[in-house]
Amino acid sequence: MTERLADISARIDGIRQLGTVVNAMKGIAAARAHIARTQLAAVDSYAATITSAMSQVLGPNIGPMEEQGKKVERKTGLLVFCAEQGFAGAFSERVLESVYAQAGTASLFLVGTRGLSVAVARGLAPYWSAPLPSHTSGIPKLADEVTSTIYGAIAQGRIDALDVVFTERTSGRPDIVRQRLFPIDLANLPPTSADRPLMQLPDDILIAALSQDYFNAEVCKAALHAFAAENEARMEAMTSAGSQITRELKTFQAILRRVRQEAITAEIIELSTGAQVAR
Repeated sequence: MTERLADISARIDGIRQLGTVVNAMKGIAAARAHIARTQLAAVDSYAATITSAMSQVLGPNIGPMEEQGKKVERKTGLLVFCAEQGFAGAFSERVLESVYAQAGTASLFLVGTRGLSVAVARGLAPYWSAPLPSHTSGIPKLADEVTSTIYGAIAQGRIDALDVVFTERTSGRPDIVRQRLFPIDLANLPPTSADRPLMQLPDDILIAALSQDYFNAEVCKAALHAFAAENEARMEAMTSAGSQITRELKTFQAILRRVRQEAITAEIIELSTGAQVAR
């Protein structure tokens, strides 16, 4: 009986320690998600500034990059943001499921170590992959790397269009977003009534430079959304794990009380029996 009490007590201690780890992971994930959400506003402002500059440069010449009604066959690449770490539920699986039908024919650029493992297990072979930084301060460097890689693939003729796929939270629920990053549809630029600025560069060179900055900003924004969504998914997973730990702890505490009661009852019976024999 004593050994059984010790085993149950040890199990309870182990569950409590696991609960401490789970709560710590949940707190870290919450902090990281909050930081990413606050930084999204800055990236949005930066992208809006660039689009405003492009509108002023182009002025009334803004128009779609493809002829109206003309269907263009493109070699489309997919920039996919998955999870970097585990304990995030089916985060990466949902993202990859949304592009699985196309991933076999399109060039796949994948961000996220955990997502890469899931992709390989599903038989997908990304053309390029990179880890998602563990802190938001590393995302601008990742965006620079992605921009260089994508522009290199375009120069090699591997792709001539790119869609980005990432997860964002909509009304508290994860939502898979897919949008075109390249080529930039100039018709979507905001109208401007400002006077055309004085420029020292030809229009095409300036627009190319601004387009690259805009592309970089959009990659940063997608990465921040994915970073925040992954950590929010981890928060949900840890909340669920915490609830399970609480239930298990209550169960083992009830077992411990019952075993202790059985031990006390057995001792009372033994003492009573010994007293009767002594008489």
